[in-house]
Amino acid sequence: MNRKKNNLDEMQEQKLLKIEHYGFWIVYWGLLAAILLQVTLSTDANNLFRNIAGEWLVFMLVSIYLLIACLINGIWDRRLKPNFKTNVILSLLSGVLCGILFFATSYYKYGKLAGAVATGGFIFAQIFILTLGALTLSVFIYKKRVQKLEAESESASNKK
Repeated sequence: MNRKKNNLDEMQEQKLLKIEHYGFWIVYWGLLAAILLQVTLSTDANNLFRNIAGEWLVFMLVSIYLLIACLINGIWDRRLKPNFKTNVILSLLSGVLCGILFFATSYYKYGKLAGAVATGGFIFAQIFILTLGALTLSVFIYKKRVQKLEAESESASNKK
């Protein structure tokens, strides 16, 4: 297979990777913001999914790709540790943000404080539990994969 010649030196290649990295994350978080904005401002619940279906599909495909690719390669995060404390903090953060979003949306649409509080609290609890479960499962898979990669690395170095 013919590969095209790379005209970049190593420094340029690293800079390009950094530019692509930041560009990807700008698009990723921008897409999430667009979805949340459309959900928040939507007045027609029947057509809501139809209005965000394209953005949601792209966001989910990219998210699933990132998750699988990172787990396969034994990569967690540059700064965060794969432990229960981090999982709880991230789950609380996502639960609070979603709870506030759904509280505001419910209050904006229906104008009833008690119903909006109930909606926000219910969504908070759901998102917290689901996120904590997903992160805990991901940490388990990550740690198993890292063990396997380390074992493969040790056996390869022992053969040399």
